[in-house]
Amino acid sequence: MPTLSHLDIDSPYAISAEQIAQFRREGYIKLKNVLSAEVIEHYGPIITSEVYRLNTMHLPIEQRDTYNKAFLQVGNIWTKNDTIKEFCWGQRLARMAAELLGVKGVRMYHDQALYKEAGGGVTPWHADQYYWPMASPLSVTAWIPLQAVPMDMGPLAFARGSHKFEAGRELGISDESEERIGRSMKEQNYPLDDTPFDLGEVSFHYGWTFHRAGPNVSTKPRAVMTIIYMDQDMRLLQPNTKAREGDRNAFAADVEVGQIMNGKMTPMIYPAA
Repeated sequence: MPTLSHLDIDSPYAISAEQIAQFRREGYIKLKNVLSAEVIEHYGPIITSEVYRLNTMHLPIEQRDTYNKAFLQVGNIWTKNDTIKEFCWGQRLARMAAELLGVKGVRMYHDQALYKEAGGGVTPWHADQYYWPMASPLSVTAWIPLQAVPMDMGPLAFARGSHKFEAGRELGISDESEERIGRSMKEQNYPLDDTPFDLGEVSFHYGWTFHRAGPNVSTKPRAVMTIIYMDQDMRLLQPNTKAREGDRNAFAADVEVGQIMNGKMTPMIYPAA
């Protein structure tokens, strides 16, 4: 059993001024050795167990649409399991999110496990904030693999600098988004960063950064946890799509449009009150 000192999810991770500038310029950053092997070994199986317990998608992959071929998707796991809540409330990742965004503190918008099964399809091009009723771009997703992710598992890939490009933001994950956004990224000459993830490596990307992932052609599931952070002063945008209306109902039902998103589902993570 790992000792408590090996399960450090709270101490600071040093991010340089150059790395912060790179994140803001390119819209994402990949950082190595963010989490120890012991941390992943401890929390990973617990997250995986809850993902399969809570998963509601049981169709064979070949019978699913493009979105559901991409991954098993389970969110708000922190509300179901105290150990996963402990992980999601870890100060290291939250502090990194605040430093990268340049804000005083961050709330958790929600957690979300994204398990790309063996044989799972591509994750089409998209920007996450299409789904989120947020009034500013100060949001970031921490993409946390629970194992190393070689190319055959379908690691997350980013269009460098695309968080400043607005065309395609109206598209959800679909065959259309894969085709149209993919074409735009090439036409606009946004370089593609499609590289493996080492064990313990974590990426952070803005809510408006365009990204995708290839298929999982390996024989094992690609287990990934994500935590979405937002500026502590983020205000609720009037939902203008069904997707954003659904998110408002799920995560901000107790918040008035135009007000700070300080409801019970969007807790302050860093700094602690």
